[in-house]
Amino acid sequence: MDLWFTENHTNNVRFGVKIKQQLHSEKTEFQQIDVFETHEFGKMLTIDGIIMVTEKDEFVYHEMIVHVPMATNPNIKNVLVVGGGDGGTVRELTRYKTIEKIDMVEIDKTVVDVSKQFIQQTACMLDDERVTLFYQDGVKFMKKQQDKYDLIIIDSTDPIGPGEGLFTEDFYADCYKALKSNGIMINQSESPCYDKERRELIRANQKIKKIFPLVKVYQFYMTTYPSGYWLFGFNSKGIDPIANDNINNWDNLDLKTKYYNTDLHRASFMLPNYVKEMLAND
Repeated sequence: MDLWFTENHTNNVRFGVKIKQQLHSEKTEFQQIDVFETHEFGKMLTIDGIIMVTEKDEFVYHEMIVHVPMATNPNIKNVLVVGGGDGGTVRELTRYKTIEKIDMVEIDKTVVDVSKQFIQQTACMLDDERVTLFYQDGVKFMKKQQDKYDLIIIDSTDPIGPGEGLFTEDFYADCYKALKSNGIMINQSESPCYDKERRELIRANQKIKKIFPLVKVYQFYMTTYPSGYWLFGFNSKGIDPIANDNINNWDNLDLKTKYYNTDLHRASFMLPNYVKEMLAND
């Protein structure tokens, strides 16, 4: 008998993955967490029926969310990750010896525990000595921070359930306050292709533009996410991710990556016209 996991991308589009077996299923106070062993993508973590991480393509997401800001400002010392319980973002950050401290705030400890048990590929560096884990609401945590971080990465789920508060104007304002004078905030910005994600992309962009003086969007290809075409927001107090002499120096670090490179860094900000118009007209 064939077993399939199916995610509904829209009422008219479904994405199916053939699975070997279900490794874990657990309902927490926040969400439904499942882990599957798949034929094509290796181990796969889903939350509330939505694919979060697969072993085959997670490197795309995690490299692009980390190396773009790190190449833009190589002097980043203190980092906050909001969400990211699978550990992939922290893993990429720990590759930089210049980073002194990484705080990670995850509302659901079970996501971390399950990732450590089943998806070591991403969770392998959560015990690094520079990493401090906080199991609490990221919205409440952020309200207590001021002038503390060089980089904030919002590695969130979609704006439903536990992730909803991470898409509000108040939260983005608290992030701005928590950043130092040259601070950068990266946010998960959904996709421009389907109505639901497009709506949230535009809303988030509108809110962030009210707070940050420099707001840009960059793109990457993610096989297992709706439409395969996904975006991150690059928001800073002034430092530019393109007109920046630091980027070329990233190559001297000799970090081995599968997706990110400095040519792609610049190219990822070159958006299709329909996305430019969508964001210009928000």
